[in-house]
Amino acid sequence: MRIGCVKEIKNNEFRVGMTPDNAKSYVNAGHEVLVEVGAGLGSGFTDEEYVAAGAKMIDSAKEVWDSVEMMVKVKEPLPEEYPLFHEGLILYTYLHLAADRPQTDALLNSKVKGVAYETLIERNGSIPLLAPMSQIAGRLSIQEGAKYLEKLYGGEGVLLAGVPGTPKANVVILGGGSVGTNACKIAVGMGANVTIMDINLQRLAYLDDIFGARIQTLVSTDANIEKAVKEADLVIGSVLIPGKSAPKIFKKKYLKEMKPGAVFVDVAVDQGGCGETTKVTYHDDPVFIVDGVVHYCVGNMPGAVPRTSTIALTNATLSYGLQIANKGLEQACKDNDVIYSAINTYDGKLTCKNVADSYNEEYTDPRSLI
Repeated sequence: MRIGCVKEIKNNEFRVGMTPDNAKSYVNAGHEVLVEVGAGLGSGFTDEEYVAAGAKMIDSAKEVWDSVEMMVKVKEPLPEEYPLFHEGLILYTYLHLAADRPQTDALLNSKVKGVAYETLIERNGSIPLLAPMSQIAGRLSIQEGAKYLEKLYGGEGVLLAGVPGTPKANVVILGGGSVGTNACKIAVGMGANVTIMDINLQRLAYLDDIFGARIQTLVSTDANIEKAVKEADLVIGSVLIPGKSAPKIFKKKYLKEMKPGAVFVDVAVDQGGCGETTKVTYHDDPVFIVDGVVHYCVGNMPGAVPRTSTIALTNATLSYGLQIANKGLEQACKDNDVIYSAINTYDGKLTCKNVADSYNEEYTDPRSLI
């Protein structure tokens, strides 16, 4: 199979879909790998390293798109890339279609086989291709939140850990999944007062076992959220329903009850965000203020640490990518039915139920097509 990797064009996105080591794995499996010149530089990988791994360097992104049967990326394609789609192309990347109708329509109209990292669900219920970025985004959310609490950025001027004789900052984490757990780990490590909320009592029990008396666990209800955020210095939104738009659990009305200069970090922004006042921002202009509350809503948070993020992501994506490349998407699904869960579009049909539900569109089970 001819497999491509192009430079990401999203604002301040420095990750790359394939490392030189990944390229070597595909080449050793008998595939031809085409990489756009400079694709890996943002993550610290030179063109020479890709050549040494057996990849062919191509000057034009268009030529890569036009030449390959499978494209391995990091972020969802942007509108300027839609004309490069072609029927039958396997697009293996994060798609986040529930918050992006134009991209959904472009994939359907071009009959692209859209294989989304974020909806691949293993038999044990884990989301292995989302997990590494969730871990990074969760840890970064506290790092970024702590920074934007500084007065210079409109924050209230509070040090997360405090010092002896001063109060610690109050951190409220909405959602106890992978993002929330990793955010909790860093917030606790920095010495903040941490409250974490989830609708799943078993998950709260698990978090209580891990962190013990260092955190407060609460069931996520409107009443509990409203009470907690009033005293919060930093709120982390980390709610996820795979493939579906995030529920808007952080209400606009809460903002006027919060401390002036408090910070809200919405890690769910890729799926539309869990805040009513959320709008996508970028690393070069990451924050805005609504009713005195600083909002950090960067849609590609792990892109701020591209070296770590690229290695972590590709460690997870390579094995599934090799299955698809070695056997073709259809046979790979038949041999490993977990891969069906990652197929969001196929032959012009919406094949992810949560995405279809987000648009009230017809859902087609991919098993009926393959």
